[in-house]
Amino acid sequence: MKIAQLFGKGKTVFSCEVFPPKKTSPVDSIYKTLDGLKDIHPDFISVTFGAGGSSNVNQSTAEIASIIQNQYHITAMAHLTCVGCTKGEATEILAQLKNSGVENVLALRGDRNPDFPPKEDFLHANELVSFIHRRGDFGVSAACYPEVHPEARDLEEDIQHLKEKVDAGATHLISQLFFDNNDFYSFLYRVRQAGITVPVEAGIMPVTNRKQIERMVSLCGASLPKKFVRIMHRYGDDPAAMQDAGIAYAVEQIVDLISNGVQGIHLYTMNNPTVAHRINQAVASLIRCANR
Repeated sequence: MKIAQLFGKGKTVFSCEVFPPKKTSPVDSIYKTLDGLKDIHPDFISVTFGAGGSSNVNQSTAEIASIIQNQYHITAMAHLTCVGCTKGEATEILAQLKNSGVENVLALRGDRNPDFPPKEDFLHANELVSFIHRRGDFGVSAACYPEVHPEARDLEEDIQHLKEKVDAGATHLISQLFFDNNDFYSFLYRVRQAGITVPVEAGIMPVTNRKQIERMVSLCGASLPKKFVRIMHRYGDDPAAMQDAGIAYAVEQIVDLISNGVQGIHLYTMNNPTVAHRINQAVASLIRCANR
């Protein structure tokens, strides 16, 4: 099933993201994560693309997507990045996905890694979206940035680039993580004003340790509300307390988003099914109610 088809009238989609195991770990170590996620019945699970575009990691992305699709019978979406693959490599991966019955791809520019020279066949995400759209019957998704892409001049330029991705064939958008829902609501209003009508999922990351959030904020430029900063300062040195506080904060965000009619929640699980379970348990009844 194409991801865009999941968004029926009034339905709130709930999805998850996982990443391939480290190069030193066997790919089948992902089963522990997937075994933990299957019981929350996500509408789909996405699999990130390997940093630096190494062939082994990129193949594991396609392999894990196939496992999700064919062994767990959950709709899978594989990530592809501009910086991580050439046109030839992208063609091979798309063929592998198609042969495995995986129908969905998230096309991204990707984060540049100083340890790996970026591939240069695709310079911008809209080019990769168009490439995938023309090569097989895939549902193509793209990313969006509620607080503006770090390299964009301003929100207006960023939304113009987003529109280029949609015009190139993206039929579904997933937002970068954010910690202030008002940022998402304001962004969504501007997106709709720009004539972008495809479904937009809110990307939520439960922060369970201080190092995790410091790294993610440095990568994506998300701002931290005072309320969240107080939580981090109060509980950041106590792992158990920080996990409880991070989960509670994410749940509070999701409750507010669902209550305000968001089309979907995309949970960045960090391969931690226990955290995902606790969040799902807290919001499952709200999603069921929204989907009646």
